[in-house]
Amino acid sequence: MADKKNFHLMNRLSLGPSLEQVQQIQKQGIEAYIQSQLQPQKLSYSADLKQKLQPLETLIFTPAQAFKEREQIEKTADELKLSRQEKQKSRRQFEQKFLQQARRGRLLLALESPRHLEEVMVDFWYNHFNVFASKGGETHILFSSYEQQAIRPHALGKFRQLLGATARHPGMLYYLDNWQNTDPNSKKAKGRFKGINENYARELLELHTLGVDGGYSQKDVMELARILTGWGLPNNPKRSTDEDGFYFDRDRHDFTDKVLLGKTIKGRGIEEGEEALDLLASHPSTAKFISYKIAQLFVSDTPPESIVKKLSQQFLETDGNIAAILKTLFNSDEFWDTQYYNTKFKTPYRYVTSVMRAIGTVSNFQPIDGILNQLGMPLYECPTPDGYKNTQAAWLNPDTMIRRSSLSVPLSRGLLHDGKPIDADRLSQTLEGLLSANTLDVINKSPANLKAALMLGCPEFMGY
Repeated sequence: MADKKNFHLMNRLSLGPSLEQVQQIQKQGIEAYIQSQLQPQKLSYSADLKQKLQPLETLIFTPAQAFKEREQIEKTADELKLSRQEKQKSRRQFEQKFLQQARRGRLLLALESPRHLEEVMVDFWYNHFNVFASKGGETHILFSSYEQQAIRPHALGKFRQLLGATARHPGMLYYLDNWQNTDPNSKKAKGRFKGINENYARELLELHTLGVDGGYSQKDVMELARILTGWGLPNNPKRSTDEDGFYFDRDRHDFTDKVLLGKTIKGRGIEEGEEALDLLASHPSTAKFISYKIAQLFVSDTPPESIVKKLSQQFLETDGNIAAILKTLFNSDEFWDTQYYNTKFKTPYRYVTSVMRAIGTVSNFQPIDGILNQLGMPLYECPTPDGYKNTQAAWLNPDTMIRRSSLSVPLSRGLLHDGKPIDADRLSQTLEGLLSANTLDVINKSPANLKAALMLGCPEFMGY
């Protein structure tokens, strides 16, 4: 049986304990496990997992490939002389495939990837740099490559690289309208490109870097928006030969000098945006804001100032090396303070993934979309740019507890694996070290066919 310390580690560094993970840490030891998770590139996917991911073709589509595939769908529809309604249906089905495959891929990795910490950070960063898949237009086919090519490769890398990848990705540029951002005095300032659009610049400062109290002004928002004029999509993205889908239109850019956060940015083109991102990524307010959110994820909804300060210092000393920041966190007294054990409340996504990992196998992913919808957290469907929260205040309410308790019964009876009831003994081996003496007493006194449901619906399982 794993002790409380091991369970704290598994709860925070993964999306829920699994029996294999319990055994891995008991054999490998805490320090070796942490070190391995901080280097995900050295952990290979199993052949079985690769085989399951292989049919999910859209996961490897670049933006250019997605545009070209859609163009081919439309061309085929024209050749078949389909009606307008049939063409719309064909297009919707094509777009829906991206959402279905992205969700399946994310859940498969949450369940089977040996890179447990990477999956936690992908979820964290996607919400931090949120793109709403169903905004309409291009986001339907861009959000998936956004996660796969802008978020996932940099989840434990340098913050500046992550920031740059999200800033240039057409999914973000389309979602927050920067693709329309145009110098009103430029020769292409007409129609939808008639002037400055500050949406992305505002969220870049408020949500992605400095934070709402980071010391910027409305003038900084406007200056940053001017710096980012012309950052967008190709004129005809369907025929783009640029695989990453990014395009800088010099004819819509404001080439005058700007002043951002007190620093003069010389007007010279795309380089201004890169200089602005350098400035924001290395700013002390960014270090503090990102460190607070990371501490909030791994320690407490209201993390102690001491750990935020340690992480901020590490952020500035390592140029935002995320793995180094996390290593500092996992070596801190604050992370291991027992007062924080199991005090975080699971988001619906964490609840579902922790069920999957605890039961150990999923052969029927079909009900999961409905479950997440029912619990208020459909994957990739947060419409606001601040993404889904990971705090108790956002999710804990009487309705949530009733829904989760009700779900624990069908989940224990095999909802996710073809109606085959969960092995309560195996589940007990996985979760026993997490459950209180009182909960264990209730479970032990209950009928055999209710034991698994009680474990999945108990208060301890709702936390992490």
